[in-house]
Amino acid sequence: MDRRDFLKKTAAGALLATPVVATSVVAAPAIITHPTIQWRMASSYPKSLDTIHGAAEVLSRRVAELTDNRFRIRVFAPGDLVPGLQVMDAVGKGTCEAGHTASYYYVGKNKAFAFDTTVPFGLTARQQNAWLYSGGGRELMAPLFAEQGVISFPGGNTGAQMGGWFRREVRSLAELKGLKMRIPGIGGEIMSRLGVIPQTIAGADIYPALERGAIDATEWVGPYDDEKLGLYKIAKHYYFPGWWEPGPTLNFYVNQVEWKKLPPMYRAAFEAAAAEASTLMLANYDARNPEALARLIGRGVKLHRYPDDVLEAGMKATFEFFEEEAAKDPAFRKIYTEWKKFRRLQQGWFNLAESSLENFMYRRPIK
Repeated sequence: MDRRDFLKKTAAGALLATPVVATSVVAAPAIITHPTIQWRMASSYPKSLDTIHGAAEVLSRRVAELTDNRFRIRVFAPGDLVPGLQVMDAVGKGTCEAGHTASYYYVGKNKAFAFDTTVPFGLTARQQNAWLYSGGGRELMAPLFAEQGVISFPGGNTGAQMGGWFRREVRSLAELKGLKMRIPGIGGEIMSRLGVIPQTIAGADIYPALERGAIDATEWVGPYDDEKLGLYKIAKHYYFPGWWEPGPTLNFYVNQVEWKKLPPMYRAAFEAAAAEASTLMLANYDARNPEALARLIGRGVKLHRYPDDVLEAGMKATFEFFEEEAAKDPAFRKIYTEWKKFRRLQQGWFNLAESSLENFMYRRPIK
């Protein structure tokens, strides 16, 4: 074969082969698209309370940002979709896909739900976060939520709360008898054992109930939110400490079925946004409460520490109640047993490392 003919044939063969080789090397990968999803979230908290209601708005905004606006959650105030104290049922039944509420509102279903939020003389905000995120708390609570068709995520924390607003001064345990007080959850149960008549009233309805005399006293959160609700205009006696809410965790609820439908990326976005919203809520309360308290005092509010006999009786009644419930409810007993162990260890550590330093510093304020 002539050398030139050989080169021509070889070149032609190479050209014919080139498309096959190139196609196999640079084939475009399949394009993965994520669906556009719109959820509704029912809140237990009025929009006027920008810190506590605002946590749901933070979640909504961050989920949208993390998913290129493909996963959107619209937040509804109490009454727009469902009443403020019916969020768990609404989420579990699929009336809405998600909710922002507090588990201790639903102790009527099982008293153990209170451990997911707070219980009297229980865990502080940091200790509660430790229990839920790293101490097995969420895993212990999960079966209770599953019975309601719900998955729960920590959705904020207010920090230690105040002890409530009273129309008149309470100077002893005996003076609690017969008082009608808005106080939910286990705190309400314990107050009832001290002679109080507890009422469960949603946040938006507290002021009118106090104004018309349907209740004699109320607790809510702390100075920043309490000022917004205007409670100081009716009840001038402001008590501390809020021994029934030392570190209450709020919750983002998600319907189990809807959660399973979400792409993994959307689930990750929701969990990250929930953790961010939870952290920001506590930071906001810690920053805003001191200034709000100063304003309230300037408006004539009178601060009172609960009498020792109230605190002693409250603590005694609390742990008697826990033991009674543990004796008759296996689900409560399982959670309470592990929670009690965790509490004991936490208190030992915090007393050593935190409380000793804090007490020293607080007795020696820098001017």
